[in-house]
Amino acid sequence: MSNSILTLKDISKTFQTNGSGKLTILNSIDFSIAAGDLVGLTAPSGAGKSTLLHICGLLDTCDSGTIKFLGQDMQKASDFTRTLVRRCEIGFVYQFHHLLPEFSALENVVLPQLIDGKNPKQASKRATELLRLVNLENRADHRPSQLSGGEQQRVAFCRALANEPKLLLADEPTGNLDEKTSDTVFEALLYLIELSGMAALIATHNENLAKKMQRRVKLRSGKLFSD
Repeated sequence: MSNSILTLKDISKTFQTNGSGKLTILNSIDFSIAAGDLVGLTAPSGAGKSTLLHICGLLDTCDSGTIKFLGQDMQKASDFTRTLVRRCEIGFVYQFHHLLPEFSALENVVLPQLIDGKNPKQASKRATELLRLVNLENRADHRPSQLSGGEQQRVAFCRALANEPKLLLADEPTGNLDEKTSDTVFEALLYLIELSGMAALIATHNENLAKKMQRRVKLRSGKLFSD
């Protein structure tokens, strides 16, 4: 793809077992995602879904293959470059929000911007706008313990998008919520993704949510299949 954000080519990953053998988690995976793409990833438990997301997000390395982000070979990049790309260009959302409990919703969204060198006033303005987009502007001063599970996860979405990443990676972002809340939160995420025009790879066990994606891929026995 000419506008490809992330391209994986022939990616393999194995883990050492308790014995002397090796367990192949990913086997010659090819995958590409472009700006504006919304891709759902489904996989049985233990199939390597999180491992694949960690490799996509430069949190883990592969045994073989090529990882390119915006055309740059990440396998050959320095640790500093990988960290910079991860911090500035990739947003992460997990099943559990991992918000900092001592900070308010607004401060949780401001903090990654300050780490990235943003002006505090600009960071606060950006955070306020994101919270408004997910109908949380009136909860901005509340700490995570004062928010519902769905509200906490929406704050986590805003935090992931605070630095305007090119790629969003989400690992079961609504897996810890009830069905009704899950639908509401997921719609908020789709809205944010559509507004930003970023690429998004979202792993979910929820087939109803997966059907809302533009395309789906399935990880089975170490191989990635298009739906």
